[in-house]
Amino acid sequence: MQGWVETCHPDIRLMLGYWLEKCAGRLMPARSDIDPGEIRRFLPYITLVDVVDDDRRCVYRLIGTKEVALRGCYPTGKSVAEAYFGRSVENVMAKYDGVCAGRAPFHEHDNFQVVDRYIGEENLFLPLSDDGLTVNKILVFSINRDLYEMPLE
Repeated sequence: MQGWVETCHPDIRLMLGYWLEKCAGRLMPARSDIDPGEIRRFLPYITLVDVVDDDRRCVYRLIGTKEVALRGCYPTGKSVAEAYFGRSVENVMAKYDGVCAGRAPFHEHDNFQVVDRYIGEENLFLPLSDDGLTVNKILVFSINRDLYEMPLE
């Protein structure tokens, strides 16, 4: 893992540890390895995305309640490109595409503006695979906050 593990939010480290445990020696765990009861306190902050083999590429399957509240909508069933929450569609899709290609966790700090406010996020993208090779779902765990002014980068 990268150096970010030592400096990330403690809950990000816990989710990464959970994912690594569920890998059980494999490159990635399957969705069926993830037990929502074991990560109950994190569920409001989780987004589950299906990776599909068509032009949509990534489709929102499940959105936690805190994520819905922050977004102001419930995008389940929509493509990520259609209902993304981030800096730009290109920026967001590059993250999902990178996780699919790399088949490894991806961590980021991202600050961006949506309409009339700024959002500060720390995100952990975790690939899931039914066959152990191809990413077919991505679990995203987010630590979010509304910012009152654009942070200095």
